[in-house]
Amino acid sequence: MTEFARACAVLLLSLASLVIAPAAPVRAQDYAAIVAAPDRTDADRQTDKRRDPVDLLSFTGAKPGWTVLDMGAGAGYSTELMARSVGPNGRVYGQVDTESEKLQARSTTPVMRNVTVLVRPSDDPVPADVHDLDLITFFFAYHDTTYMAVDRAKMDKALFAALKPGGFLVIADHSALPEDGAAVGKKYHRIAEQTLRAEIESAGFKFVADASFLRHPEDARTGIVFRNPTPVDEFVLKFQKPQ
Repeated sequence: MTEFARACAVLLLSLASLVIAPAAPVRAQDYAAIVAAPDRTDADRQTDKRRDPVDLLSFTGAKPGWTVLDMGAGAGYSTELMARSVGPNGRVYGQVDTESEKLQARSTTPVMRNVTVLVRPSDDPVPADVHDLDLITFFFAYHDTTYMAVDRAKMDKALFAALKPGGFLVIADHSALPEDGAAVGKKYHRIAEQTLRAEIESAGFKFVADASFLRHPEDARTGIVFRNPTPVDEFVLKFQKPQ
C-alpha cells in the first residue's frame, strides 16, 4: 500500500469514528446537591422537613438557563430554590401581592442575583415584557387567592399567557375535602384538588402528571393546616401549555 493510500485509510477510519461515536450524555440536574448547598439557611433546612424539596424540584424539572415565575413567593423559600436550579444564566421572578420584608432581605444575598421581585396583584402577576417563561411554580399559596380580592379566572389566564408554548405550571397545595371546593381557603388554608385542577384546565392548560410524595391519607382534611393533628395531605400537580 502506498503512503498516500495509507494516509487515506487513516483519514477514513478517523472520520468513521467521529460518525459512530455516541454523543456525550446530558448531565441530569443534581437537585440533591442544590438542596445540600452549604450556604442555605438553617430556617430553610427546617422547612425542607415538610416540603421534600429534592422530590419537588425533580418534579418541576427546572433546568439551568430557564426563566421561572414563582407565584406567591412569600419569604422566598421556593424562589431561592428555583434561583439555584436555573443557575446564573437563568432568571427567576418572585411574585408577591404586597411587599415582603423577608423576601426583600433574602434578595440581597449572592445566590439571588438572578431574581427579580415583582410586587403585583396575583391576577396581573407580570409586566407585559415578561413572557415565554419555561416554568411557573405556585407552591402552597393558590388557596390564599380564594379569600383575597383576586379574579382567579383572570389569574389563571395570565399565567397561561406568560408561559411559552410547551412551558409548565407546577402547583402544590394543602388538600381539602372534595365537597369543600374553594370554600375553606381562609378557614383551613386548603383547597380541593379537583376544584383547583378544574380552574386551571379552564384556562387552557393540559394536565400532565401528579405526584404522591407529599400525600398523607391519614389527614382528615378538616383542620387548619398550622395546627393539624397529623401531617397535612398535600397534592402536587403539573400542567402544560400546549405546543
